Amino acid sequence: MPSLELGDPLAHRALQALLRAESSVRRALAAELEREGVSAAGFSALVVLTTAGGTIELRALRRRLGWSKANATEVTLTLQSRGLVRRRRLASDRRAAALDLTFDGRELVDRLFPEHSDRVTTAFSALDEDEKRSFAELCRKLAA
Repeated sequence: MPSLELGDPLAHRALQALLRAESSVRRALAAELEREGVSAAGFSALVVLTTAGGTIELRALRRRLGWSKANATEVTLTLQSRGLVRRRRLASDRRAAALDLTFDGRELVDRLFPEHSDRVTTAFSALDEDEKRSFAELCRKLAA
């Protein structure tokens, strides 16, 4: 049986810590959303749509959330089937699509966002302001 040699043991420990933290934060934030019938990914899309003024090109949404085409299609079809968004082809480019937030989608965001925001604050309450800034910067570096 071959032995496993770690090229950078500290990097492996950092990865395990990141994965555990991500799982813990995701569980804390997703549970209430899922009780309301929307996934964390779906809620993220609705929030982006809200901050974008209620409409956004699908490719821009994918970029903002770091989604693949397949993931964006799955999430937006689910939101569309629930009546939370409308998908339409762009008149200027029939290959491209845009999403429009519906009244029900906006109502859901307005109703859920305040408590969601409180849960985000609680999830990161173990970090002080400098640690949150450093953490955000480290995550940006890893995502680049």
